[in-house]
Amino acid sequence: MKEIILVKYGEMALKGLNKKSFEDMLTKNIKRRLKSLGSFCYTSAQSTLYIDPQLDENGNIADLSEVAERVGRIFGIAAYCRACVCEKDFSDISAKAADYLSDTLSMARTFKVNAKRSDKAFPMKSPDICRELGAVLLEKFPDLSVDVNDPEVTVTVEVRDTNAYVHAENLKGAGGLPVGSSGKAMLLLSGGIDSPVAGWMIAKRGVQISAIHYVSPPYTSDRARLKVEQLCERLTDWCGGIAFFCVPFTKIQEAIRDNCPEEYFTIIMRRLMMEIAQRIAAKEGCLALVTGESLGQVASQTMAAMACTDAACRVPVFRPCIGMDKTEIIDIARKIDTFETSILPYEDCCTVFTPKHPKVRPKLENIEAAQAAFDFEPLIREAVDGTEMKLFTPGYKAESSF
Repeated sequence: MKEIILVKYGEMALKGLNKKSFEDMLTKNIKRRLKSLGSFCYTSAQSTLYIDPQLDENGNIADLSEVAERVGRIFGIAAYCRACVCEKDFSDISAKAADYLSDTLSMARTFKVNAKRSDKAFPMKSPDICRELGAVLLEKFPDLSVDVNDPEVTVTVEVRDTNAYVHAENLKGAGGLPVGSSGKAMLLLSGGIDSPVAGWMIAKRGVQISAIHYVSPPYTSDRARLKVEQLCERLTDWCGGIAFFCVPFTKIQEAIRDNCPEEYFTIIMRRLMMEIAQRIAAKEGCLALVTGESLGQVASQTMAAMACTDAACRVPVFRPCIGMDKTEIIDIARKIDTFETSILPYEDCCTVFTPKHPKVRPKLENIEAAQAAFDFEPLIREAVDGTEMKLFTPGYKAESSF
């Protein structure tokens, strides 16, 4: 019995004349993510992508359970399912439906049949298919009963151009737009809970992310860096490949400590982080910066403080978490499997030289005057030149010494 994956497009279907470019981008992303699992034939029709596993040179075929799991984490997909391929003949549809869904229906108490007849030349109308197939399944599974309002299982028959397809409920996809369709941005990735969630959220809108992280040895440990690399690894399951930039930041933080008023430490530090990120982003073709800031969460995330930070930026700064509370952010972190890594007790450089009484309503002129009291430019150039890059791709396993 032949089985394939049906992928249903989401908002891409509304893209009008640009729809084809979005579909091509999604197909390219899917091919890249499934390449290591085997050989596939891809065809697209009626806002659906058909993923048909092929025998490889050794006569093996891909594990569709693993295929479905990966497909479920690819942005741009509204829904997907494993489906049985049938001839456009009701006797073939009914025989294969009973066989293909045997395990599912044997464990259910209620069901209904849903039919979609895209090929209007098929001799049976959708209500007829539902009624007749329902009767066949009731005979095959006598413990079942029909519940059209709240069934445990919905058996779906799709009659399309070349074949008919039978499956149970569609699984919800990751949604959003294909990664890469909305440009590139640089994510300021700390070791906390919020920034990986921000990266995930902006990638969902079709943005290809790179990530930048700042280390300050001996004040921060190698374990803190490894923690962030593991967060990158987790994000690749959703975001695809991520170029990771690690910036040496010790000298800059020490200069801030020695030359700036303590209450401005954090804001000046963030302004300098933004400056470095912009310079590296420009080299990478990134058109924006992304942070995990949430309004009012800490002193550096008040509206006044963020205005002072943004004044140092020449590109847009996106803050996907800006209106979310911590519980909402944690819920997403658990969903994308970054939470347990984020709460490991290895602090990043944002905790170094934290002021006892930070300014929560700083004035830009005071911040700029305090920063201008010391020439940070040579240290900024040194940090950019000393930045290390590592590429994380789906399936990459970051080193762990936790």
